[in-house]
Amino acid sequence: MDFIHSFILAAVEGLAEFLPISSTGHLIIVSKLLAVTQTDFVKSFEIAIQSGAILSVVILYWKQILNDRKIFKNIVYAFIPTAILGFILYKFIKGFLIGNLQVTLLMLFFGGVAIILLEKYFKKEDQKLTIVDLTIKQAVFIGLIQAIAVVPGVSRAGATILGGMGIGLRREEATRFSFMLAIPTMFAATGYDLLKSASSFNTSQIQILTFGFLVSFISALLAVRWFISYVRSRTLIPFGIYRIVIGVILYLLLQH
Repeated sequence: MDFIHSFILAAVEGLAEFLPISSTGHLIIVSKLLAVTQTDFVKSFEIAIQSGAILSVVILYWKQILNDRKIFKNIVYAFIPTAILGFILYKFIKGFLIGNLQVTLLMLFFGGVAIILLEKYFKKEDQKLTIVDLTIKQAVFIGLIQAIAVVPGVSRAGATILGGMGIGLRREEATRFSFMLAIPTMFAATGYDLLKSASSFNTSQIQILTFGFLVSFISALLAVRWFISYVRSRTLIPFGIYRIVIGVILYLLLQH
């Protein structure tokens, strides 16, 4: 892996992390297209640059989180199930799921179908809740839904947004909560992986990782601002269609 690979992958991560299209899935696909070998460092890189994307959310929402104890508590409650499952399944996630193209393409396709069907259903529902209205059970439920996103191609953002809407959160509120919930989730995943792997990185790899962190931060900042304005008046159906199309096209291209 070189700095060009780092730039491309980090830009993809930053742009895709908060969209319901699966950033991990896109990283796996782009890595395949760039012929980047899935070494332990590359897998750690793909995890670590997510923290660059999350930093953009910290900068945008830290005041709101710290100034409202109810929002802070709901983030903690929702984070707990994801943390537990992530810790238990860490070896399986990194050893089998990350880098698995077949799983990624399947989840992109079926995730796209799920988004379209759920959005059609939600049109008949009346979402009124805000983040501060969430009960402990509702916050934990969203956390359990988020845990499904350990599977590449599922999309953490898509799962939490739709999960939030499913229990009555307004679309924009569900999107904001998805962003906020990403902060402890992705920092924990990155920190745990680096704790186990960082000692094996050489100077060049650390430089590549740092560069990727900065690129993902900048691209994510742009993506977050755009997506919040998008969901105020539009559904996620275009993203569902995109997932289906890209999943089918890439399956046909990469399987031959």
